[in-house]
Amino acid sequence: MASSKSLDRFHAGTVIPAHPLALTAERKLDERRQRALTRYYLDAGAGGIAVAVHTTQFAIREQGLLEPVLTLAREEQGSREDVIAIAGICGPTKQAEREAALAKGLGYDAGLLSLAALPNANTRKLIEHVEAVAQILPVVGFYLQPAVGGRVLPYDFWRQFAEIPNVIGIKMAPFNRYQTIDVIRAVADSGRNDITLYTGNDDNIVLDLLTPHHFAGRTLRIKGGLLGHWSVWTRRAVELQAELQTATVSKAHLAKAIAVTDSNAAFFDAANQFHGCIAGLHEVLRRQGLLEGLWCLDPNEGLSPGQLEEIDRVYAQYPDLNDDAFVSENLDRWLK
Repeated sequence: MASSKSLDRFHAGTVIPAHPLALTAERKLDERRQRALTRYYLDAGAGGIAVAVHTTQFAIREQGLLEPVLTLAREEQGSREDVIAIAGICGPTKQAEREAALAKGLGYDAGLLSLAALPNANTRKLIEHVEAVAQILPVVGFYLQPAVGGRVLPYDFWRQFAEIPNVIGIKMAPFNRYQTIDVIRAVADSGRNDITLYTGNDDNIVLDLLTPHHFAGRTLRIKGGLLGHWSVWTRRAVELQAELQTATVSKAHLAKAIAVTDSNAAFFDAANQFHGCIAGLHEVLRRQGLLEGLWCLDPNEGLSPGQLEEIDRVYAQYPDLNDDAFVSENLDRWLK
């Protein structure tokens, strides 16, 4: 059961990095660096951690790494009751129920529920699936873009989803304005005040956080982000999210929106349909010393041609966005 402090922080809006996976050159779990990553996020001021999600690599399940990776993050979180721990939940219903039970047993507060394993299920079946998981663990909905394995989820689904009592939030990551609005409108129409909206739209982070949405006589805001992009340069992300919560839109914010999206395009390899999205994040963490290399569980995953040069470019063009100095000051302590 989530603590009141962690839920309060979640509902107020915060930075939740999608946790990467630290591997050795042999593609085995690098426990020391996996712990260091969690320490980095917590010391950077993140209000939550999301583990076993897309950025952690869904293949951890087939590799027997799901429980070890979940356990390491919870151990590092320790007694920080104001930090929400979110576990990625995948698979058909029976698998999703097992993963939710595992996460609950390890002390996770909620599950980020992927529906990618149910590509042909109708809305009724999808809602039954969500309800089954929600009976075990509070649920954060997940609209994952089809380009990386998600499916289109219409307004009607989200309207019914918003009626499920143990839903606490929704991460919107369709990378699509129409589909993002479907979710927000459905939550507004439900009348629920306890479902908090989080952006996962890496192509629109700043504007998502700045924009008021007016539906059904209500104004809804996207309060925070649960993002793979925020697994790097996290200290700056914490500062940015705090600023945007109370900001009035300015030309400087519009310029920052472009800078963040341009950086994301390099890290996530948008030019190559996101093939190098995980390796791109690893490259930033490798440069900072948090990871030893770019290794992914799938040996075919790596940087795309030209992606390294793009990362060089955005590093040089937007020096105010990186938190290299913060990492350098603390790296030895995190790696101990």
